[in-house]
Amino acid sequence: MAESILIPVDYSEAAEKTVATILGNPSRFQQNVTLLHVIDVDKLAYRMIPEFQVEMVRERALASGRTLLDDFARRFADLGIATNTRLEQGTPRVVIGRVANDENFDLLIIARRNTGEIRDVLFGSVANYVLHHVRCPVLLI
Repeated sequence: MAESILIPVDYSEAAEKTVATILGNPSRFQQNVTLLHVIDVDKLAYRMIPEFQVEMVRERALASGRTLLDDFARRFADLGIATNTRLEQGTPRVVIGRVANDENFDLLIIARRNTGEIRDVLFGSVANYVLHHVRCPVLLI
């Protein structure tokens, strides 16, 4: 099995599904697990919000991301699986791909959201983008 596993997480049902699947099979995932949460900075900026408030929103998003990672890491730790956590800022699809490739992960595990096939074709999805832009194997849940 893989030596290092990257698992992108957010507040979505897809991320919860990914983690639940992994935690349902803890003996298969005893390797070096890294949980990654990416703050989508493009969604933080809005033309009508003053700059000082954008910074406040960014700080709250970072605190929320840290809480999310800590909660997921605690669930892994309860089953004896040690994790590393990473909090990054940027466009999620790009950051996930960069981290997976630059740090030579052996496996990336991600779930596909149920947004609909037509929407995925027109606008793409993070999972689809990652699937086609990382060098390591991708387990799509």
